Amino acid sequence: MIKKFIDKLLGKSGDASLGKARFGKRQEVAASVHGIDPALVDERAKNVVTTLQGAGFEAYVVGGAVRDLLLGLRPKDFDVATNATPEQVKSLFRRAFIIGRRFRIVHVVYGRGRDHEVIEVSTFRAYMDSAGAEQVAGNERTSKGELAGMKHAVDASGRVLRDNVWGPQEEDAARRDFTVNAMYYDPASQIVVDYHNGIKDAKKLTLRMIGDPITRYREDPVRIIRAIRFSAKLAALGFKLEPKTAAPLIESSRLLADVPQSRLFDEMLKLLQTGHAVATVAQLRKLGLSTGIYPLLDVVVERAEQPFVNAALVDTDRRVGEGKPVAPSFLLACVLWADVRDGWAQRMEARHGQRPQAPFPALQDAIDDVFNARIGDVSGRGKLAADMREIWMMQPRFDKRSGATPYSLVDQARFRAAFDFMRLRADVGEIGEAIAEWWQEFSTADDVRRQDLMDQVRDEQHKKTRQRVPARASADSSPGHRAAAPKPEAEAEAALPPDGEVAAAPRKRRRRRKPRTGGGEAGSVAAE
Repeated sequence: MIKKFIDKLLGKSGDASLGKARFGKRQEVAASVHGIDPALVDERAKNVVTTLQGAGFEAYVVGGAVRDLLLGLRPKDFDVATNATPEQVKSLFRRAFIIGRRFRIVHVVYGRGRDHEVIEVSTFRAYMDSAGAEQVAGNERTSKGELAGMKHAVDASGRVLRDNVWGPQEEDAARRDFTVNAMYYDPASQIVVDYHNGIKDAKKLTLRMIGDPITRYREDPVRIIRAIRFSAKLAALGFKLEPKTAAPLIESSRLLADVPQSRLFDEMLKLLQTGHAVATVAQLRKLGLSTGIYPLLDVVVERAEQPFVNAALVDTDRRVGEGKPVAPSFLLACVLWADVRDGWAQRMEARHGQRPQAPFPALQDAIDDVFNARIGDVSGRGKLAADMREIWMMQPRFDKRSGATPYSLVDQARFRAAFDFMRLRADVGEIGEAIAEWWQEFSTADDVRRQDLMDQVRDEQHKKTRQRVPARASADSSPGHRAAAPKPEAEAEAALPPDGEVAAAPRKRRRRRKPRTGGGEAGSVAAE
């Protein structure tokens, strides 16, 4: 009995019938039953399928795209599964690239620039018991040398590090995560191939893990995050996690500690940038996973109710829903803005006997501290960090609406992102609405109108200066008068360089030579 229990725990079984049951029973469901509208299928995905089939291979649209098609939704992404190897797939398309090590797949690219489309093509994979895989003691990074020649490998906890053993379609279906994601659609015959009653679960609005959930989470802990993402995405349609699928989530979440930070960072971005960020936060709280998945995600959930962060999450969902691009740098800049703003203000105050910093270096240092504390090296301090820094560094520059600053600001590559950031600040009352409206008009106006807008600002500033002088004189004469501390943005306005980059070193003043007394030509020039 003990041996049977251990075999079951490790996925072993001497019963051949159990092995067949694991792979499910193939069902071919006709269009008259499943009701998929062929017009919702992307033409490029159809082209990939027909090209592979024309070369003698099996090929189907697979995964979440089939699920969405069954629900009458137009899928955002289309994946294709085939019995062709990655090398065979690559040879059939002009622009195809083999990527990945853990799972080798092919990206078939259509179009160029922002309008390009990627169809992801994967080869049917064999169902492999973790007990039969090669084992390494470390992870992807520490065992890179060992893993180089392995096709199927796990670490000591049973997490799959390599899974590139090809097999038949029924085994490929068994190794997918949820039943509603394990269906195959042939655009030519319009037949859906279903091994695990995915169509029934889709009709029952149920998210059910294929196989034993505890074992599947152990094989790949990122499935925990996928469960959260799918349940959040489909919650609006009434989908719920099956109780057996949901029950081990909290206990299994400790396995995420062994997943590389870079992969967790990418999965966090998927949670927040697929158009269901607000629903994801709600789902994390509902499932008891509001903390512990990833430190930066903990911050997002903690601050989700703050007006500024909530506005950023809602705006991100709106943009995705409208088919507009979203950048992780923008959302993360919103989430961490409170840390930057508070650290900036503290550095500009005299504290613990230290001299206050000038506004520009104070802001730079505050940003560096936030990167070190919240993000670390996971982003490589590359483009994401650079974009976040630019968004933050431009904020005080919006207060300066005179001289050459407005013209140079609107010409910068990240102006639109920085403006949208400032626009959200105005929406929640952090800055004046008038400033946001001024920059909105200035950014789209012609040169004549821009000059009018700048003249209006200059006149308003002169008027305020005339009103302020007598009031200040009266206030200064009153006993116990204390000047109010200026806001960081206002104090930084004159201190920041025009282009928002590195401040130039101050010019040394040349001391004027005293004129010589005693008449003569030199004396007359000095007198003039």
